Amino acid sequence: MIEWASLRAERVLAEDAAILALNKPAGVSVTGERHDTDLVRMAAEAGETLYPVHRIDKATSGLVLFAKDLAAHGGLTRQFNKRTVDKRYLAVVTGDVPERGAIELPLSTGRKNRVRVAAPREAIAATGDRWGVPASQVFTHVKTYPSLTEFETVWTDGARALLAVRPVTGRRHQIRVHLAWIGFAVVGDPLFDKHSTQRTLLHSWRLSVDAAWRDDERLALEAEPGADFLSAIGDFDPKALADL
Repeated sequence: MIEWASLRAERVLAEDAAILALNKPAGVSVTGERHDTDLVRMAAEAGETLYPVHRIDKATSGLVLFAKDLAAHGGLTRQFNKRTVDKRYLAVVTGDVPERGAIELPLSTGRKNRVRVAAPREAIAATGDRWGVPASQVFTHVKTYPSLTEFETVWTDGARALLAVRPVTGRRHQIRVHLAWIGFAVVGDPLFDKHSTQRTLLHSWRLSVDAAWRDDERLALEAEPGADFLSAIGDFDPKALADL
């Protein structure tokens, strides 16, 4: 069982009177997962109240930001809602991926609360380095959410690639669904590979927010990927990430 005190001590990225940023391990929820241990619950059981500013999936590792009080939480979540936050992820995917691209595909939630693209798969087409669907093909029988993901290829061996990914919108499972539906699924993703035995190779890497409590300083946070992530791209030099 994971102990909050040791996890906190080993994985704290930044902390002050208003916020706590942690490098979350894969396989641990941020909050709210029934019959499971999550970070908010672990903190509460140790006597610490934390308010998640955003969420990353249980299968995803990396940077997650918490507020320590409701005043800080409100100001930070408004930035996410207004899309003034800059987010970057790292993803290892399969396939021969182009140097860069933008995926503009609407999302919807289907049976068993599963997220999917709100259009027929065969309607997805690439124009240059941009994937999308004609408006006439977007489903009308479900509620849809416009969604945009941008990426650039950092490393590739032709079979796998390391991507730096920017989710312009912040929909649930957006990165995982967008990449899979254009043919570049995240390695180890149980949404698309039920029999995978390795962790999902998606990592919350960088986050920039305005820190009103620091005289509106722009707070830039970064979580380095761990060995369990980097081992999948053995000849990649992680020092190259500093140049991005």
